[in-house]
Amino acid sequence: MSKIISKYIECYIYKKFSDGIKYLLLKRSPDKKPYPGIWQIVTGKIEKKEKAFETAKRELKEETGLSPVHLFTLPDITQFYAPQNDTINLITLFLAEVKSSKVIISPEHSEFVWLDYPTAFKKIYWLNQKKILTDIQKILADKNLFKTLYKLF
Repeated sequence: MSKIISKYIECYIYKKFSDGIKYLLLKRSPDKKPYPGIWQIVTGKIEKKEKAFETAKRELKEETGLSPVHLFTLPDITQFYAPQNDTINLITLFLAEVKSSKVIISPEHSEFVWLDYPTAFKKIYWLNQKKILTDIQKILADKNLFKTLYKLF
């Protein structure tokens, strides 16, 4: 029987610019396996004795040099199946608001870009991440939906 595990996070980053909300996307380095060269959001593995939200904050800092001014949990999870170890992986989702747009990428990535929703949607590689980005766009546009997010800080 497949084992269900939860050891990964995804963190969607947004910033309010004068011309609207933009999302941060990172391009994986061409030599970074798996999936070299894809555009993605901040992802990471939860370390021992680390809470998922601590991983999101740490990975955000490591991969972008940014610190969140607000961090929210999203009301959904995503998942994937890993056939190499027969595991079903549940991924906790976070939304981080940042004030700075100055990004310092890690060697894991080769480029970064701040994009509006339609452009970010087209550039993101994974279907699940496109779906979550669409949900985030709806939440950020609706004050009542935004109030339903759990704010960690």
